[in-house]
Amino acid sequence: MSFENTPYKDKKVISIGIVSELTGLTFRQIRYYEERKLIFPERTEKGTRKYSFSDIEKLVEIANKREDGVQTHEIRTEMKKEKEKPAEKSVLKEMLRGQFNAHFKNNHDQTS
Repeated sequence: MSFENTPYKDKKVISIGIVSELTGLTFRQIRYYEERKLIFPERTEKGTRKYSFSDIEKLVEIANKREDGVQTHEIRTEMKKEKEKPAEKSVLKEMLRGQFNAHFKNNHDQTS
């Protein structure tokens, strides 16, 4: 997906300083969550991290969970499951559509 087609919330244009101000997290905390593979900022040619509004929302969610005592590996596992849900829903929807079509095809064949 090109930058122009990227939803504004997902555009990686925000510096770590602004992210820190918006979230209340320190630079070190933000980098730690990156090290733990919870967020994935882009890097400029000079190595500067750039974040999106979606990253900021995710960081706030991570910080809240950490305050509640949730470990980073648990957060990562939960995030992975959340990411897989749309694919599972798609498969389920296709299965239901197939059953629905088969049901009506069988009923139509029996009445013909």
